[in-house]
Amino acid sequence: MKLEQALDAVVDTAISEKRIVGSVLLVRKDGRPLYEKAHGLADREAGRAMSRDTIFRLSSVTKPIVAATILALMEAGKIRLDDAVTVYLPDFKPALADGSVPEITIHHLLTHSAGLASGPLLTPAETAAGVNRWHLGRETIVARLAAQELLFAPGTGWAYGPSIDVLGVIAGQLVGGTLEDAIIQYVTGPLQMDDTRFGVRDTSRLAAAYADGTEGAVLMGDPHSVANNWGGVTTYDPGRIFDAQAFQSGGGGAAGTGPDFMRLLECLRSGGGPILQRDTVAMGMANQTPQLAHAVSPGLQFSYFGAWVADARAAGLPVAPGTNRWGGIYGHHWFVDQANGLSVVSMSNTGLEGSDGAYRDAVYDAVYGAL
Repeated sequence: MKLEQALDAVVDTAISEKRIVGSVLLVRKDGRPLYEKAHGLADREAGRAMSRDTIFRLSSVTKPIVAATILALMEAGKIRLDDAVTVYLPDFKPALADGSVPEITIHHLLTHSAGLASGPLLTPAETAAGVNRWHLGRETIVARLAAQELLFAPGTGWAYGPSIDVLGVIAGQLVGGTLEDAIIQYVTGPLQMDDTRFGVRDTSRLAAAYADGTEGAVLMGDPHSVANNWGGVTTYDPGRIFDAQAFQSGGGGAAGTGPDFMRLLECLRSGGGPILQRDTVAMGMANQTPQLAHAVSPGLQFSYFGAWVADARAAGLPVAPGTNRWGGIYGHHWFVDQANGLSVVSMSNTGLEGSDGAYRDAVYDAVYGAL
């Protein structure tokens, strides 16, 4: 009851203060559900309540799904983590500032240590003409990413960028289809994550998208920009999820539900069945950037699935070392603390509060304060 009361208070406070509009929050310990509730509204303007099966734009929650797909493809003998990206995309040869072209591997892409930059995909003329960047096509998008100057030599730094988009293209190629074909075959199909797709199977269950505003959460326009916590601007394009012609972005293009994603987290926490072998999961959940002083920020390295907690005190987190965590800018956060047997999925329809604001931190404090 203590956990339920604590989490209820966290969500109710965030909703009453208009910092988030609605949420789905799931907590499991050693596989046992401790908390599974939907709060608030999925669509404020329509008066539609949030439900456990509400579908969200996943944004970067897409990334660990693609990472699991790549590892499953590795087990199937279709890819090696130390392969050069050029084995699969022969023309993918981004250069450093000095003009040299280093080797980028699949491992580098999985760990965001490839040095790829998050520059604009469109030319100034295309931007002025209103060209939709997601309609450029896989080949053009990959070519434009390859044309951007690398930020650093692969393996020598960490930068959150378009690496998983490139991996998504490779995954699609390896199954002779699209990225969605690959994730269904290797991850979402076996785990019965039936609502996790690069589109929305039931639009009546899709959450409306909201963003931080000066007087509370506001309904997103399309596009919609907000100042972020890192000194820049985050721009959303909520209409993309309805566009069947849009590029299937492995870095952030899928939609899905909280229960769907919990199936993946519990699969990873418990050893990988039925999609991955136990040793593969152990490798994937381990620190993959030990050569760096830190990757994401002090106390945080990176695994193949997300941030890896090396020093919980330095990271300002109440979790055990080795915890994997990440989120998505539409308002989501997740973590797997294997030492404490915890899997937590926090989804909201409000960014950035749900993913990077006080709400996220309060969920951590409530979970660990009650256990």
